[in-house]
Amino acid sequence: MKTEDIIRPENKVYSRPRLLTDNNTHYCPGCSHGVVHKIIAELLDEMGLEDKAVGIAPVGCAVFAYNYIDIDWVEAAHGRAPALATAASRLNPDNLVFTYQGDGDLSAIGTAETIHAANRGENIAIIFINNAIYGMTGGQMAPTTLLGMKTATTPYGRRADLNGYPLAITNLLAQLDGTCYVTRQAVHTAAAARKTKAAIKKAFQNAIAKRGTSVVEIVSTCNSGWKMTPAQSNDWMVEHMFEKYPLGDLKNVEPQA
Repeated sequence: MKTEDIIRPENKVYSRPRLLTDNNTHYCPGCSHGVVHKIIAELLDEMGLEDKAVGIAPVGCAVFAYNYIDIDWVEAAHGRAPALATAASRLNPDNLVFTYQGDGDLSAIGTAETIHAANRGENIAIIFINNAIYGMTGGQMAPTTLLGMKTATTPYGRRADLNGYPLAITNLLAQLDGTCYVTRQAVHTAAAARKTKAAIKKAFQNAIAKRGTSVVEIVSTCNSGWKMTPAQSNDWMVEHMFEKYPLGDLKNVEPQA
């Protein structure tokens, strides 16, 4: 086979997403964030949204999301991404506005902003990374931490009588009139990543079509916070996280014909 036959465009099966920057990642090896970044960069390019997308970066492990995807970004104060996304969407209604948030940012300090933006049906997409722990600040308990799960602040495991129950906030958001699409996905396998890509694409399409708020939760790993290898983290997630946070659509309101 000739070299020119190998590199012809029709033979190419994979390439690095064009909108990913050349910056070295700060994420731990095995972190789910990098996979989700790749998916978002691919989608924005494929959908032709490079010049219309506005991402809202949070506080937490994903605070430097703007370093990796080459679009317009605005950094929000901790937990305030949905409020800032509301302003960006209303002031620039022709743009795609999405937030990228962790479980501490979205379901702890940002609970009010998340619930009220979704209840108003703001035309935004919320991408929610749930790894059940505060990864950036040392592995403390998060609202989504499972019962019995050991963290820096629950060294003997989370107790319902002391720490309360895990907060499945996505289930709450699915009950609100303002949400049109709420789903829970993962990226631990190639098949799961493909489903996540389809879910985020649908969320972006809903925001552009002004159908209300879409929420894509991505059940993820934090191998450094969990004190496991990446492979062990994936296995632990499947065995434990999916029981509390089962994958699939929680709400899907199809547009009127």
